[in-house]
Amino acid sequence: MSAGGEAQARAGSRGWDRPTEREKRGAHIPDPESTPVPAALRESIERAMALYPDARSAAIPALHAAQELHGWCSPEAIEQVACVMRVTPAYLDSLATFYDMLETEPAGRHSVYVCTNISCSLRGADELLAAVEEAAAADPEVRVRSFECLGACDIAPMASVDGVYVGPLTPQDVPELLADLRAGRAIMPARQLARRLVADPRANSRAFPPPPPEGEGPPAPAQREGEPAPEEGQP
Repeated sequence: MSAGGEAQARAGSRGWDRPTEREKRGAHIPDPESTPVPAALRESIERAMALYPDARSAAIPALHAAQELHGWCSPEAIEQVACVMRVTPAYLDSLATFYDMLETEPAGRHSVYVCTNISCSLRGADELLAAVEEAAAADPEVRVRSFECLGACDIAPMASVDGVYVGPLTPQDVPELLADLRAGRAIMPARQLARRLVADPRANSRAFPPPPPEGEGPPAPAQREGEPAPEEGQP
Protein backbone atom coordinates (compact mmCIF):
# COMPACT_ATOMS: atom_id res chain seq x y z
CA MET A 1 0.00 0.00 0.00
CA SER A 2 1.32 3.45 -0.87
CA ALA A 3 2.04 6.10 1.75
CA GLY A 4 -1.02 8.01 0.58
CA GLY A 5 -3.16 4.91 0.85
CA GLU A 6 -1.91 4.18 4.37
CA ALA A 7 -2.71 7.73 5.45
CA GLN A 8 -6.17 7.43 3.94
CA ALA A 9 -6.73 4.13 5.71
CA ARG A 10 -5.67 5.64 9.05
CA ALA A 11 -8.02 8.57 8.47
CA GLY A 12 -10.85 6.19 7.65
CA SER A 13 -10.25 4.22 10.84
CA ARG A 14 -10.79 7.41 12.85
CA GLY A 15 -13.98 8.32 11.04
CA TRP A 16 -12.61 11.40 9.27
CA ASP A 17 -13.95 10.30 5.87
CA ARG A 18 -17.34 9.10 7.05
CA PRO A 19 -20.42 11.07 5.95
CA THR A 20 -22.08 13.35 8.49
CA GLU A 21 -25.29 12.02 9.99
CA ARG A 22 -27.37 15.05 9.11
CA GLU A 23 -30.69 13.48 10.11
CA LYS A 24 -29.65 12.33 13.57
CA ARG A 25 -31.48 13.65 16.62
CA GLY A 26 -30.46 17.17 17.50
CA ALA A 27 -30.07 18.44 13.93
CA HIS A 28 -33.41 20.26 13.92
CA ILE A 29 -34.66 23.24 15.94
CA PRO A 30 -37.11 22.02 18.62
CA ASP A 31 -40.79 22.79 18.14
CA PRO A 32 -42.03 25.35 20.74
CA GLU A 33 -45.42 23.63 20.82
CA SER A 34 -43.95 20.34 22.05
CA THR A 35 -40.96 21.62 24.06
CA PRO A 36 -41.97 22.97 27.48
CA VAL A 37 -39.50 25.50 28.87
CA PRO A 38 -39.62 26.71 32.50
CA ALA A 39 -40.60 30.38 32.62
CA ALA A 40 -37.59 31.45 34.69
CA LEU A 41 -35.19 29.73 32.29
CA ARG A 42 -36.87 31.30 29.27
CA GLU A 43 -36.63 34.72 30.88
CA SER A 44 -32.91 34.26 31.64
CA ILE A 45 -32.16 33.15 28.08
CA GLU A 46 -34.14 35.95 26.46
CA ARG A 47 -32.47 38.51 28.74
CA ALA A 48 -29.04 37.21 27.69
CA MET A 49 -29.99 37.20 24.01
CA ALA A 50 -31.03 40.86 24.22
CA LEU A 51 -27.48 41.84 25.13
CA TYR A 52 -25.92 40.79 21.80
CA PRO A 53 -26.36 41.90 18.18
CA ASP A 54 -26.23 38.22 17.22
CA ALA A 55 -28.45 36.29 19.59
CA ARG A 56 -26.31 33.15 19.20
CA SER A 57 -23.60 34.92 21.21
CA ALA A 58 -25.79 34.29 24.26
CA ALA A 59 -25.35 30.53 23.97
CA ILE A 60 -22.86 30.17 26.82
CA PRO A 61 -24.80 32.24 29.41
CA ALA A 62 -27.96 30.45 28.27
CA LEU A 63 -26.35 27.05 28.85
CA HIS A 64 -25.11 28.22 32.25
CA ALA A 65 -28.66 29.21 33.17
CA ALA A 66 -29.91 25.77 32.11
CA GLN A 67 -27.15 24.08 34.09
CA GLU A 68 -28.07 26.04 37.21
CA LEU A 69 -31.66 24.85 36.86
CA HIS A 70 -31.06 21.21 35.90
CA GLY A 71 -27.69 20.63 37.59
CA TRP A 72 -26.04 19.82 34.25
CA CYS A 73 -26.46 20.35 30.51
CA SER A 74 -28.73 17.38 30.09
CA PRO A 75 -30.35 16.54 26.73
CA GLU A 76 -33.57 18.05 28.11
CA ALA A 77 -31.77 21.24 29.16
CA ILE A 78 -30.11 21.60 25.77
CA GLU A 79 -33.45 21.04 24.01
CA GLN A 80 -35.00 23.82 26.08
CA VAL A 81 -32.20 26.28 25.36
CA ALA A 82 -32.28 25.41 21.66
CA CYS A 83 -36.04 25.95 21.56
CA VAL A 84 -35.78 29.47 23.01
CA MET A 85 -32.72 30.48 21.00
CA ARG A 86 -34.03 28.92 17.77
CA VAL A 87 -30.84 26.96 17.13
CA THR A 88 -30.20 23.23 16.86
CA PRO A 89 -29.37 21.15 19.93
CA ALA A 90 -26.31 19.95 18.01
CA TYR A 91 -24.98 23.54 17.90
CA LEU A 92 -25.35 23.90 21.66
CA ASP A 93 -23.93 20.44 22.29
CA SER A 94 -20.77 21.42 20.40
CA LEU A 95 -20.28 24.29 22.88
CA ALA A 96 -21.20 22.34 25.99
CA THR A 97 -18.66 19.62 25.17
CA PHE A 98 -15.91 22.19 24.55
CA TYR A 99 -16.12 24.39 27.65
CA ASP A 100 -15.21 22.48 30.77
CA MET A 101 -17.35 24.55 33.14
CA LEU A 102 -20.40 23.17 31.35
CA GLU A 103 -21.24 19.68 32.62
CA THR A 104 -22.46 17.17 30.03
CA GLU A 105 -22.93 14.37 32.56
CA PRO A 106 -24.90 14.37 35.83
CA ALA A 107 -23.06 16.40 38.45
CA GLY A 108 -23.67 18.08 41.76
CA ARG A 109 -25.37 21.45 41.85
CA HIS A 110 -22.41 23.06 43.62
CA SER A 111 -18.98 23.45 42.05
CA VAL A 112 -15.62 23.89 43.75
CA TYR A 113 -12.79 24.53 41.30
CA VAL A 114 -9.37 24.58 42.95
CA CYS A 115 -6.73 26.42 40.93
CA THR A 116 -3.61 24.30 40.49
CA ASN A 117 -1.58 26.53 38.18
CA ILE A 118 1.95 27.59 39.10
CA SER A 119 1.24 30.37 41.62
CA CYS A 120 -1.33 28.34 43.52
CA SER A 121 0.65 25.11 43.18
CA LEU A 122 3.73 26.68 44.75
CA ARG A 123 1.61 27.77 47.70
CA GLY A 124 0.01 24.39 48.44
CA ALA A 125 -2.84 23.99 45.94
CA ASP A 126 -2.29 20.23 45.59
CA GLU A 127 -2.79 19.70 49.31
CA LEU A 128 -5.82 22.01 49.25
CA LEU A 129 -7.38 20.09 46.36
CA ALA A 130 -6.83 16.77 48.12
CA ALA A 131 -8.47 18.10 51.28
CA VAL A 132 -11.53 19.38 49.38
CA GLU A 133 -11.87 16.11 47.44
CA GLU A 134 -11.71 14.07 50.64
CA ALA A 135 -14.17 16.27 52.53
CA ALA A 136 -16.70 16.37 49.67
CA ALA A 137 -16.28 12.76 48.49
CA ALA A 138 -19.54 11.58 50.05
CA ASP A 139 -21.61 14.56 48.91
CA PRO A 140 -23.11 14.06 45.42
CA GLU A 141 -24.25 17.69 45.33
CA VAL A 142 -20.67 19.05 45.36
CA ARG A 143 -18.45 18.54 42.33
CA VAL A 144 -14.74 19.17 42.87
CA ARG A 145 -12.06 19.48 40.24
CA SER A 146 -8.70 21.07 39.66
CA PHE A 147 -8.55 24.04 37.32
CA GLU A 148 -5.59 25.09 35.22
CA CYS A 149 -5.84 28.81 36.03
CA LEU A 150 -8.55 30.97 37.55
CA GLY A 151 -6.58 34.21 37.17
CA ALA A 152 -6.42 35.23 40.83
CA CYS A 153 -2.74 34.71 41.60
CA ASP A 154 -2.73 37.43 44.27
CA ILE A 155 -4.88 35.27 46.57
CA ALA A 156 -3.11 31.95 45.90
CA PRO A 157 -3.95 29.24 46.70
CA MET A 158 -7.58 29.89 45.87
CA ALA A 159 -10.78 28.31 44.63
CA SER A 160 -13.93 29.28 42.79
CA VAL A 161 -16.94 28.17 44.83
CA ASP A 162 -20.12 28.45 42.76
CA GLY A 163 -18.39 31.29 40.93
CA VAL A 164 -17.19 33.10 44.06
CA TYR A 165 -13.42 33.56 44.25
CA VAL A 166 -12.08 32.75 47.72
CA GLY A 167 -8.50 32.76 49.00
CA PRO A 168 -5.89 32.38 50.21
CA LEU A 169 -7.00 28.99 51.51
CA THR A 170 -5.41 26.17 53.48
CA PRO A 171 -6.61 22.59 54.04
CA GLN A 172 -7.75 23.71 57.50
CA ASP A 173 -10.25 26.11 55.86
CA VAL A 174 -12.07 23.36 53.98
CA PRO A 175 -14.64 22.43 56.70
CA GLU A 176 -15.74 26.06 57.01
CA LEU A 177 -15.87 26.50 53.23
CA LEU A 178 -18.06 23.43 52.72
CA ALA A 179 -20.26 24.26 55.72
CA ASP A 180 -21.00 27.70 54.24
CA LEU A 181 -21.71 26.14 50.85
CA ARG A 182 -24.11 23.51 52.16
CA ALA A 183 -25.92 26.02 54.40
CA GLY A 184 -26.41 28.51 51.57
CA ARG A 185 -24.41 31.17 53.38
CA ALA A 186 -21.90 33.58 51.87
CA ILE A 187 -18.69 31.61 51.34
CA MET A 188 -16.05 32.77 53.83
CA PRO A 189 -16.82 36.50 53.36
CA ALA A 190 -13.49 37.67 54.78
CA ARG A 191 -11.62 35.67 52.10
CA GLN A 192 -13.71 36.69 49.09
CA LEU A 193 -11.80 38.47 46.35
CA ALA A 194 -14.74 40.78 45.59
CA ARG A 195 -14.72 42.11 49.18
CA ARG A 196 -11.02 42.90 49.44
CA LEU A 197 -10.08 46.49 50.16
CA VAL A 198 -8.38 48.30 47.31
CA ALA A 199 -6.95 51.77 46.77
CA ASP A 200 -10.18 53.11 45.24
CA PRO A 201 -12.79 53.22 48.03
CA ARG A 202 -15.57 53.07 45.40
CA ALA A 203 -14.24 49.99 43.63
CA ASN A 204 -16.53 47.45 45.31
CA SER A 205 -19.57 49.70 45.42
CA ARG A 206 -22.42 50.25 42.98
CA ALA A 207 -22.84 53.79 44.29
CA PHE A 208 -20.76 55.47 41.60
CA PRO A 209 -21.41 59.20 41.00
CA PRO A 210 -23.28 60.02 37.77
CA PRO A 211 -21.18 61.12 34.78
CA PRO A 212 -20.77 64.89 34.24
CA PRO A 213 -23.24 66.60 31.88
CA GLU A 214 -22.43 66.35 28.20
CA GLY A 215 -19.70 68.83 27.23
CA GLU A 216 -18.33 69.08 30.73
CA GLY A 217 -15.25 67.22 31.83
CA PRO A 218 -14.29 66.01 35.28
CA PRO A 219 -13.76 68.66 37.97
CA ALA A 220 -10.41 70.44 37.97
CA PRO A 221 -7.86 69.01 40.42
CA ALA A 222 -7.55 70.79 43.72
CA GLN A 223 -4.76 73.38 43.98
CA ARG A 224 -1.85 72.11 46.05
CA GLU A 225 -0.61 74.20 48.94
CA GLY A 226 2.14 76.57 47.81
CA GLU A 227 1.34 76.29 44.10
CA PRO A 228 0.23 79.38 42.16
CA ALA A 229 -3.31 79.32 40.85
CA PRO A 230 -3.46 78.42 37.15
CA GLU A 231 -3.92 81.35 34.80
CA GLU A 232 -7.21 81.71 33.00
CA GLY A 233 -7.44 79.43 30.01
CA GLN A 234 -4.90 76.97 31.38
CA PRO A 235 -5.89 73.55 32.74
